[in-house]
Amino acid sequence: MARCGPVGDPGPFRSDQLRDGDPYELSRGHAIRVMPSGPRHAAANLVGGRVIDTDPLVERAGVDAGFSPTRDTLRAPDVSILPAVTAPGWIPSAPPLAIEYADVDQDEAKLVDKIADLLEHGTQYVWVVRLEGIPYVEVHRPGQPVARVDSGADPLAPGILANPVPAEALWNREASDRASFRNLLNRFGYRDLDEVRSEAREEGREEGREEGSESALRAVIAEARAVIGSPADAAFEARLAAARGIAELRALFAETLASVRKG
Repeated sequence: MARCGPVGDPGPFRSDQLRDGDPYELSRGHAIRVMPSGPRHAAANLVGGRVIDTDPLVERAGVDAGFSPTRDTLRAPDVSILPAVTAPGWIPSAPPLAIEYADVDQDEAKLVDKIADLLEHGTQYVWVVRLEGIPYVEVHRPGQPVARVDSGADPLAPGILANPVPAEALWNREASDRASFRNLLNRFGYRDLDEVRSEAREEGREEGREEGSESALRAVIAEARAVIGSPADAAFEARLAAARGIAELRALFAETLASVRKG
């Protein structure tokens, strides 16, 4: 996709002249006014950003973060992966993955230039989410033809994201919830919800087995004391009632066996 904006004389502006909140980006020193987003566009930023931010390989993601790989360039993708640690000011690099949302009245010339700037300075993937009509995703890569990804398919970013992102998770909240939940489970070491349920069932069985073993051991201790005709010992009975766990009960059982041997 060819750049549409001016590529001749550089403009006079530098990124250090802009402050957080200024409504401008820069391309080769030329100022580009950035207008507010409509509600559909704004909501999609959060929906898609959540999926990226929760991916197990992503330490941080952000919305409208400013990247300034050169003094005359400042770009703020709708959603992007951020460095793990940043100093105050603009990020002095380009994001590995950037997402742009394009709705009705999108200025295509400005979008083409923004994609070109990002790819030129090191961005590996730019996903353009087309919201008008039936939504779909355009995948832009350096030196590669643009690929179209429709709902139901997964746009991939190998080496950048651990998990494939279903295209509709970039604009559909329910799909985003499912993908983000999967990502969070993966972050905590679980493959999926079925694995969590399986572990919970196994822990329940283990607890049941331990509780059953405790009950059986209490009964054996009581039976042993009855067999040996041990006199009523209020202190021992109190200790037996207060005992918790197999280790404490085994100690009382050993004490009971010792009294048998003495008898």
